[in-house]
Amino acid sequence: MKFLCQVWFDTEKSKLVPQEEWEALTQECIVGDDLWRERGFLQVALALREPASAVTLRIRKGTTVATDGPFAEIKEHLGGFVLLESRDMEEAKSIVSSFPILKYASVEIRPAYSIKDGE
Repeated sequence: MKFLCQVWFDTEKSKLVPQEEWEALTQECIVGDDLWRERGFLQVALALREPASAVTLRIRKGTTVATDGPFAEIKEHLGGFVLLESRDMEEAKSIVSSFPILKYASVEIRPAYSIKDGE
C-alpha cells in the first residue's frame, strides 16, 4: 500500500526556531530518509518552499485565474510530503514515528491509490 505523509507546521511557531536548529534537523531528516529509502519503504520525500511562494490556480467563468500565495489563510502550512510503500497503516505509523521532523511538525498519514487502477 502507498501512504502520503503530509508534514504540517504551525506557521508562527516555525518562524521562532533558530536557523541552527533547522540545519541540524535537516541533517537528521536526511539520515532518516536515506535509511527508509534503503529499506525500500520511502518512495519520495520533498520539502516545500514557504507558502508565500505558492501560486493557486482556479477556473472562473471558463478562464484560468492565478493568485499569488496560498489561497486560504490558515494557522498551519504544508511544509513537505513523503510517499511511503508499506504493508498497512500500522507499519506506516511505525515508520513515521521515527521521523525527526515530529519534533517541530505534525504528520498526517493518508492511504493513497491510483485513480486509474482504483486501488
